[in-house]
Order: sequence, then C-alpha cells, then structure tokens
Amino acid sequence: MNDPTSKGVRLVVFGRQGAGKGTQATRLATNYGIPHISTGDMLRAAVKDGTAFGMRAKEYMDAGQLLPDDIMLGIIEERFGEPDAVGGWLLDGFPRTPGQAADLQRLVSQTGMDAAVNLEVPEEVVVERISSRRVCNECGTIYSVSDSSGATQKCAKCGGVVEQRADDTEEAVRKRLAIYNEQTAPLLDWFRAEGLLLEVDGVGDPDEISAGIIAEIDERI
Repeated sequence: MNDPTSKGVRLVVFGRQGAGKGTQATRLATNYGIPHISTGDMLRAAVKDGTAFGMRAKEYMDAGQLLPDDIMLGIIEERFGEPDAVGGWLLDGFPRTPGQAADLQRLVSQTGMDAAVNLEVPEEVVVERISSRRVCNECGTIYSVSDSSGATQKCAKCGGVVEQRADDTEEAVRKRLAIYNEQTAPLLDWFRAEGLLLEVDGVGDPDEISAGIIAEIDERI
C-alpha cells in the first residue's frame, strides 16, 4: 500500500450492484487517505446540517421530486470544500449521465479527476450473487444459500428470521441491472473518451483486485 499522505487522489467509482464496489471503494479510500463520499450519505448530511443547497434539496425531496443537477452539484461542491476532502476524494453514486460528468469535470477543473474506476463483473455472476443472498430481518446479517450459513432459517447472531428480500429475486435483480446498463453505458463511453476510464475485472480475490486497481491508479498520478 502507498503512503496515503503522499498525494491527493480524486476518483469516481462505478459498478453493478453486487459487483463488490463498496468493498473496493472502502479499500481505495483507506489506501489513499481520502473520504469515500456516497451521494446518498452526502445528501442526507447536507439536509441535516441545513446548508443552503441542503435546504433547497429538502424542498424537492419533501415534494417527491428528483433533484435538479445544479442542486446536486452544489451539494457536491460543499462536500469537496470540507477539510477531509480538500486533498482528494472518492465519489460514489454521481455522476449518472454524461451531462453530469461534464458538469463535474468543470466543477473540479482546477484539480481534475485522476480516474473513473469501473468494476466490471459479468451480469450472470452478479445475478447469482444477489439472488442467493439472504438477510436477517432483525440485525441485517447477510448469508448466502451457496454456503452452509445460508441453509438455516434463523440468524446465528441474533436468532432472527433469515429470508430473501423482495428486491433480491432474480427477476427484480435483472430489471435493476437492465436499467443500470442502459443508464451507465453512455457515461462510461464519456469517461473513456476523456481518457479517464479505468476498467477493472471484479471477479477474483478482493485483495488481488484492490492491488491491481491501486497499481493502475499509481501509474496515472
């Protein structure tokens, strides 16, 4: 691993649900000493803190409406200005369209972005991972029917009921993946054209995947 204080790194991370994006994003953020900024967490924090853009966002959220891009960008700019993000960041959940990507690039024009990491896992692998997942309805512990821990109907930690969530069925997963593929393909093309896309094979040992991503990022910075 690198000295996390050696250089600020600015990353955008993508990946299908079930691709292991959360695991790799956490490892990358730790390695480089930068905050892992999730769009959802950032939005909730802005609303809770009552920032100018957070208050505007709350109006749209309370009305059940999608947030305009300028509000999301304003919240991102506020977050990037916080002390822990001045030296770098890892952004997860934004952008979602080529237009938003262009806006983000303009927002960080002084520092730029180092890479947009796409954790690529075949769709069939993702479907298998998610549809075999079972979750305790009490403590949220995750099990899998592919191992012995998922064979029981009771949680080994708290005794709660272990069950499949409605949105983890194969049909539900395939619908979400179809939407993700449709929305994300143009976005990945945009980052590829800008020379920022880093495509990573997400199948295999998580430690080896992390080491490979870090090695490729280090070649760029």
